Parts: sequence; C-alpha cells; structure tokens
Amino acid sequence: MKKLLTENFFGSKNTAKIARDLLGKFLIRKTGKETVVYMITETEAYDGFSDKASHAHRGITERNKIMFGEAGRWYVYFTYGMHFMLNIVTGPTDYPAAVLIRGIEGTNGPARLTKKLKIDKKLNGAPATRKSGLWIEDRGIKIRSKQIKTASRVGVDYAGPVWSKKKLRFFIV
Repeated sequence: MKKLLTENFFGSKNTAKIARDLLGKFLIRKTGKETVVYMITETEAYDGFSDKASHAHRGITERNKIMFGEAGRWYVYFTYGMHFMLNIVTGPTDYPAAVLIRGIEGTNGPARLTKKLKIDKKLNGAPATRKSGLWIEDRGIKIRSKQIKTASRVGVDYAGPVWSKKKLRFFIV
C-alpha cells in the first residue's frame, strides 16, 4: 500500500499530532532518474502565533510567508549561513504552523537530511507531490506508542523557559 499524503492529512488535525503521525511515513525524493525512499524517524512541531520557537510568532515576513499558506507545501529555509531546513506546512490557511523533518532512516539531523536529499530553497512553497520531486507516502507501517519518545525541541532556547521546554519533538526509539 502506497498512499500519497495530501493537503487533507496536513490540514486536518493539530500540528503536534501531525508531527507524531509522520513517524513511520516515507519521504520520497526524485531527482532526475534517481528516486530514493526513507522512513521518517524524527520530527518537531511549530504551531501558531503563540509558539515563541516558531518563525511565525511575530507575524508574517518574506521568510515565513509559506507557513501562512496552504497545508501540504514545503517550507524550506536557510539557517546559520550554511544549512537548509525542511518543513511541511500544516493547519488551515492564515494559521502559521509547520513540522520540521529532523531525521530519516540512517540520517539524524535536519541539515544532514537536506544535504543527503539535495534539498534547497527551490522547493520552498512547492506542494508535497510527485510533480515537485519531494513527497510523503503512507506505506502502512504502524509505529506503536511505546516506540515513540517525546522531548524538547532542539536549539530553541531563545524561545524562553516555557516554549523551549515543550515536548514537541517526536522520534522513534
């Protein structure tokens, strides 16, 4: 069973649930004639205006405007002057939320992931479809609750003691 995850999946529930539900789904990248498939093993949720770790907590900017758009689109941004980060937009239009894809099978860390999959800013705003060359499929793998661990998000100390400690990172153990 291969089922493409669409806007309905990404817009139909809260962002933390989507982040958790992405564990065990498959990230597929097609470049030229090469297609690679990896199970998603780690995610982080960024949810709305009040989330002080989110790029959108201070409102819309040129950088984060994709987060305010349609669910199921890629939000790719450049950080630390050297790394791209891959996020999928969630929730309703005009509500800024996204899930950072932090890890896939054999690759931990969002910068390593984008480098391995040759992901850059060209995908920013593109739909998560076969046509864009990057999409997510449900292939019937069920991850049991006891296989999922939650933790604080990585690198968000700037968000203050409340938001930096929220358990919005999900990973398979």
